[in-house]
Amino acid sequence: MVELNNDWDLLLKDEFSKQYYLDLRKKLIVEYKTQQIFPDMYDIFNALRYTPYSKVKAVIIGQDPYHNIGQAHGLSFSVRKGVAPPPSLINIFKEIKSDIGTDNLGRHGELISWAENGVLLLNSVLTVRANQPRSHRNIGWEIFTDNVIKLLNQRETPIVFLLWGNDAKAKEKLITNPNHLILKAAHPSPLSAFNGFFGCRHFSKTNEFLNSHGIESIDWSIK
Repeated sequence: MVELNNDWDLLLKDEFSKQYYLDLRKKLIVEYKTQQIFPDMYDIFNALRYTPYSKVKAVIIGQDPYHNIGQAHGLSFSVRKGVAPPPSLINIFKEIKSDIGTDNLGRHGELISWAENGVLLLNSVLTVRANQPRSHRNIGWEIFTDNVIKLLNQRETPIVFLLWGNDAKAKEKLITNPNHLILKAAHPSPLSAFNGFFGCRHFSKTNEFLNSHGIESIDWSIK
């Protein structure tokens, strides 16, 4: 049984007993025994552990975890301290500096402080084989993360959904509650950042929206 030790436990209790999830779990047991899988099995649900449902202010939806050794630890775009920030994360930091002046460049890439400040760093797919991007697509994770987003959509307190790239934008159809704000841009990958990510100003726009609803701003610096 998955234990998240916050309000997600009650909200997702039934999810973990659904047939699709039981089938997914069986596949993962085999994968972790026979392949090198990221993140560590104890880190798979870190996004939900660090950011309780009731505390979510913003959601940044990634694709699947980083697939190189030592990078993924269960938070989209984040790497542990001591691991060089990947290019997409560097581009996120560049946009933050340009947008609001906060300079995270040249530091680490661990985004736990964001998660604890209300930013749900949720990948669409929560596991991946080493050096095989998208290798765990369509084994059940998308059903799970779609249902997480549907639960967030039901919340009355406003949330900002930051959808970067086509995989994230595909989730827009799940966000129907007019209380929430959807911000869309290109993916921060070097392949697409110049096609609409740089200059999106999503970080200032997020805080302006939250402030307009009496919600405390997100501190986009990393600790």
